[in-house]
Amino acid sequence: MKNYNKLFVLLLTLPLSMFAQDFKGESPIPFDSTVKTGKLENGLTYYIKKNAKPENKVDLRLVINAGSILEDDDQQGLAHFMEHMSFNGTKNFPKNKLVDYLQSIGVKFGQHLNAYTSFDETVYFLPIPSDDPEKLEKGFQIIEDWAFNAVLTPEEIDKERGVVLEEYRIGLGASKRMMGRFMPKMMHNSHYANRLPIGKKEILENFKYEKLISFYKDWYRPNLMSVIVVGDIDVAQMEKKIKDHFSSYKNPKNERPRKIYDVPNHKETFVAVESDKEASAAQVQLVYKDYDTPKPVVNVNDFRKSLVEGLYSTMINNRLNELTNSPTPPFTYGYSYHGGTWARTKEAYQSFAMSQEDKQLEALKVLVTENERAKKFGFTPGELDRAKSEFLAGFETVYNDREKRNSENFVSEYQSHFLEKEPTPGIAWTFEALKKILPTIELKDVNGLVKDYIKEDNRVVILTGPEKEGLKKVTEQEVLNALKVNIDEIQPYADTEIASSLLRKELKPGTIIKKETNAKIGATTLTLSNGAKVTYKKTDFKNDEVLMEAVSFGGTNLYTNEELKKTQFANGGLTQAGFSGLKENDINKFMSGKVASVYPYVSNTTEGLRGSTTPKDLEYLFQMTVGYMADLNLDNEAFEGYKQKQSAFYKNMASQPSFYFQQEFYGYLLKENPRFFGMIPDDKAWEATDYKLAYTKFQERFANAGDFEFFFVGNVDDAKMEEYSKKYIASLPSTAKKEKAIDLGHRMLKGEHKKIVNKGTDPKSSVTIMYYGDAEYTPKEALAMQALGEVLTIKLIEELRENESGVYGISARGGMSKVPNGAYSFNIGFPCGPDNAEKLTASALRELQKIIDNGPQEGDIKKFKEAEILDYKKDIKENRYWLTNFNRSYTNGTSPEDVLQVEAKVNAVTAKDIQNVAKKYLSKDKVVGILMPEKS
Repeated sequence: MKNYNKLFVLLLTLPLSMFAQDFKGESPIPFDSTVKTGKLENGLTYYIKKNAKPENKVDLRLVINAGSILEDDDQQGLAHFMEHMSFNGTKNFPKNKLVDYLQSIGVKFGQHLNAYTSFDETVYFLPIPSDDPEKLEKGFQIIEDWAFNAVLTPEEIDKERGVVLEEYRIGLGASKRMMGRFMPKMMHNSHYANRLPIGKKEILENFKYEKLISFYKDWYRPNLMSVIVVGDIDVAQMEKKIKDHFSSYKNPKNERPRKIYDVPNHKETFVAVESDKEASAAQVQLVYKDYDTPKPVVNVNDFRKSLVEGLYSTMINNRLNELTNSPTPPFTYGYSYHGGTWARTKEAYQSFAMSQEDKQLEALKVLVTENERAKKFGFTPGELDRAKSEFLAGFETVYNDREKRNSENFVSEYQSHFLEKEPTPGIAWTFEALKKILPTIELKDVNGLVKDYIKEDNRVVILTGPEKEGLKKVTEQEVLNALKVNIDEIQPYADTEIASSLLRKELKPGTIIKKETNAKIGATTLTLSNGAKVTYKKTDFKNDEVLMEAVSFGGTNLYTNEELKKTQFANGGLTQAGFSGLKENDINKFMSGKVASVYPYVSNTTEGLRGSTTPKDLEYLFQMTVGYMADLNLDNEAFEGYKQKQSAFYKNMASQPSFYFQQEFYGYLLKENPRFFGMIPDDKAWEATDYKLAYTKFQERFANAGDFEFFFVGNVDDAKMEEYSKKYIASLPSTAKKEKAIDLGHRMLKGEHKKIVNKGTDPKSSVTIMYYGDAEYTPKEALAMQALGEVLTIKLIEELRENESGVYGISARGGMSKVPNGAYSFNIGFPCGPDNAEKLTASALRELQKIIDNGPQEGDIKKFKEAEILDYKKDIKENRYWLTNFNRSYTNGTSPEDVLQVEAKVNAVTAKDIQNVAKKYLSKDKVVGILMPEKS
């Protein structure tokens, strides 16, 4: 389902030049002049944009305006099957040569190279390097082959049946079963109710080859296609390539009409109350479907209407969020919006909530009541002002970074323009229009919307949740009764006064006692009078982004076993109380129109804070940091509200087979660890939880600012960093004590183990193979272990997916850690059919043994290096990558300058290095965990 408003599609547009401004009501929304667009004689549409972020890379996308909705009755699932076949042999890349070639130039299958099929479209993604003419040419050969030259041989089709059936198997479970029962009501009398993209098992197993071939011939045709090219390229050259590769193809004679399917209106209110023994959450969905087909957004009046809808959604969701943060939250979370359904031709006003398992009716009543409150009384001037300021702040951030946006975001925008005629004016026009139009929007504009949204026909209510003994199932009549709230009892929303400041205590600023610079990485470190250190790196990667992380050694490893038992599930709720005497809702209101957030955490070995902001709002990030570290509120009511929400979220999690498996598997491996108290809190765990103790331990962890190092990366100003560091960070209390990461010596079970867990009724299994243990950490071995995971993944995909057709996805991951103790870990994981679990486990171990015995193949090492370096060249120009590097260097006690040597170190990895770590660490004991269905 598309959970977005047309307004937010506009938000994504980023041109490089301004348009002539004309914001009269009937004036058309212009098309972004920085995009080269056109249509070939055969009807194929193309979009081309030069965008140098990331450098030397281009995103190619092939979009087919055809999906599962167009399948014949005996083709159900073949739109998606065709997507699979496009990777299994084409004219220029027979059999598996396509994936092999792309891996050789650094494109990872499933991570970079991918595709998806939905009801109405099929889309192929191909990001490739753009600095090599040969690679560019082959990229266009690939998308041309996908479009017109797939080789659909019986042998390859039959091999792919197993892979697609494994993907089908992954989707089985409570959610699919319940969806199958409520979809006929949600999409009443609509073709969409009978065309889920994954299809039907019996058809996937038995369809005749010509059925797939006919789908390909019918719907993969030029006048239903778009080619999108965005990246570090020459636009004229790309246009020539599109014409050279796609102009010669013709549409079929007597082509089948591309029918648009409607969702009929209905007078009834349809109710679906569905439950399942494996459902892990109780959810409520209230849908008021529009009568009419949505009109395209083409002129300024349409844009204004989108803004009004967006403001309405913001305000109603702010109210729902306030309820969620109350001492007695009616649901874990809730939201409302007006937007798309599964069908292009039908939009709806939709309210959604996740509730406690026995409180679905109460949650539904709250959603209905809040909608009726908005309908009866409207919103307040303060709510509208805050919503407007949130819009301006969000758009301004995007506008300020208009030159520094990744190509993949543009590609999605042009895809929406092709498929659904979403406007593409660019952020310059959008931002200017926003500034002009937003002040003209009045409360009456927004308040009038809900009157059209809420009605008693064309309405669907869906309740889904767990089924278990002792839990009474809601009836359809009870749902209908819950929709009838007493309008006379509803009172207006009471807006509260906005706080004047985030901090209530007077600060005593400190000083900077030392300032050091590191020219190699462009970083500056300030040592403050209280012992805290502030390291910042000014970048030009984004104009409107500053990221922060603060870290100190210590963590819950300094708690006693009993203290940990009483606090581990409480720690996440401490911030729900707010700080400086302000409740969470007070903070949210104060921060309307400001972009800054901070999240404290306590891990096993460290405590710290993570945050993000813009240069303009940087001071608020410092204030929040001080608030959380030095003036966290103690609020029992807020914590009780947090417990209710967490209980609703976790209560039935173990009914989900995959989660139950994780719980049982790790419970088995950690059974000798006195500090393992389970993965999720049950009623007994909540009873043992001590909020006051958790609060006290949190204060202890953050009491000594002198033991923290603060890292900032982004568009920072030296003078501001010095000013705020002195005023805020240096004002925090500190001592001379320096803590270290403590190794308590607890480990998972040693030796060879196999744990089989039976859970679930579907024929689904999951296999986890693990190697782990203590080891002396070395950067060279850590990199070799990572490389081993990547090269083994390549072999596992080749063998278990392509040759044996036994899995849909499979991966191997390896690494080493240094803190709190030197250790290695290596995991192989995949879902599969129960009958194949043992055989595929043996196949995976056999592929690993080949590397242990003979070392990896040079071609696979080359693939690893190409992909790793390609990612590195992109990541090194991202703020998040640098922040992670600073934090990792602090934790491991290494130099942040090591990041400059990554490419050289990757290139230096040899087959012998990889074979050595495989022999050294993976010839030892292993642990195998297998999830199997329950025995009948």
